[in-house]
Amino acid sequence: MAQIFALLDCNNFYVSCERLFNPRLEGRPVVVLSNNDGCIIARSNEAKALGIKMGEPFFKCRGLIAAHQIQVFSSNYPLYGDLSQRVMDVLCQLEPEVEVSSIDEAFFRMPQANEESLLENGRNIRATVKKQVGIPVSIGFGPTKTLAKIANRIAKKHPEHGGVFVLPDQGLDALLATIEVGDVWGIGQRQTQKLFACGIRTALDLKNGNDTWLRKHLTVTGLRTAMELRGISCLPLEESPPSRKSVTSSRSFGQPVTDLAWLREALSSYIAIAAEKLRVEGLKTGCVQVYLTTNRFREGEPQYANSKTITLSIHTSSTLELIHYADEVLRQLYRPGYAYKKVGVVLMDLVPAGHVQAHLFLTPPKGQEALMGAMDQINRRWGKDTLHSAAAGLLRPWKMKQGKRSPLYTTSWQELPVANASSGCMTADY
Repeated sequence: MAQIFALLDCNNFYVSCERLFNPRLEGRPVVVLSNNDGCIIARSNEAKALGIKMGEPFFKCRGLIAAHQIQVFSSNYPLYGDLSQRVMDVLCQLEPEVEVSSIDEAFFRMPQANEESLLENGRNIRATVKKQVGIPVSIGFGPTKTLAKIANRIAKKHPEHGGVFVLPDQGLDALLATIEVGDVWGIGQRQTQKLFACGIRTALDLKNGNDTWLRKHLTVTGLRTAMELRGISCLPLEESPPSRKSVTSSRSFGQPVTDLAWLREALSSYIAIAAEKLRVEGLKTGCVQVYLTTNRFREGEPQYANSKTITLSIHTSSTLELIHYADEVLRQLYRPGYAYKKVGVVLMDLVPAGHVQAHLFLTPPKGQEALMGAMDQINRRWGKDTLHSAAAGLLRPWKMKQGKRSPLYTTSWQELPVANASSGCMTADY
């Protein structure tokens, strides 16, 4: 049976999450900042209309933000991650074949049907997500994943479609002729420049390109993109995510760090995050890389960056064991006299926890798996970091800046919205 692909994309996702718990933001320009309140990573349509650019440093926009009273928020990833999971859970309840591709996007596949049936199904999914989660989404249908991406873009950019668009069989070439080649999924900036130099400026030009030339200059990946534009599906739906090759955990500091003790605290905290990911996915690591670096953008300051990788004798997912190994590496990397910007850890050589090769002479420390299981269970029930290693510290003065973060509305008991009821009216505190 013929099938069709669809892409669900949450509209201005981070901004929509902020608006969900603060309805007063509706219709007002809103931006969300990156880690340490550095750059703008999400914008409402109203902010886009004022000329706020994606990725622009926050300090460069202060004048424009003040002049138009643009609402500014620090990134609130626990909130965004939780709402993303809720959106994807609803989609998986409605459609059996789903591939979650990012925090705010998911492909799904369904039997081919006429345009009206697809539109009705898309509207139903959109309305259900809005009702059960509160996040607005757009949905695009196409015979391939690349064409579904284009359909989604049209659904989002043109309000007259009501957030759902099905690529037509008739007139598709005329539509592709209106789309710049750089806006095609999988075509990067460097490839766009190369294509422009050769006269390939639109999605239609790429679709009609010579296969031999495309493979030579854009490799087989570029040729697949052209085939997808022709309606030939080359990118299957990945219902099961590929196995992890590594787990990375790192953050930039909210202020320069010179003290080894603070670096050790930060590294221990990041290792706890990475180790928990391993346990959630049933993996263990046999290789640990630690790195640290100064801020290369601070001219006139001494610069230093280094990393070191060690191989473990026995694979592990124990937070305490990994902190011990990484701390030894950090002590070797540390050099006094530098203002450090970031420290991080990469866990590699990942294997399923049940397939760990035993060591001939060494045995894993007793009780570690039970201890980690108990810690994870407590933290799931009572909240993140309810129980954690003392090495990760308490005050954490090095943590990243989030001066404009909204409350953790859905993941912290202490920050739940409060409804105040009285005899005359009801108000809510956000």
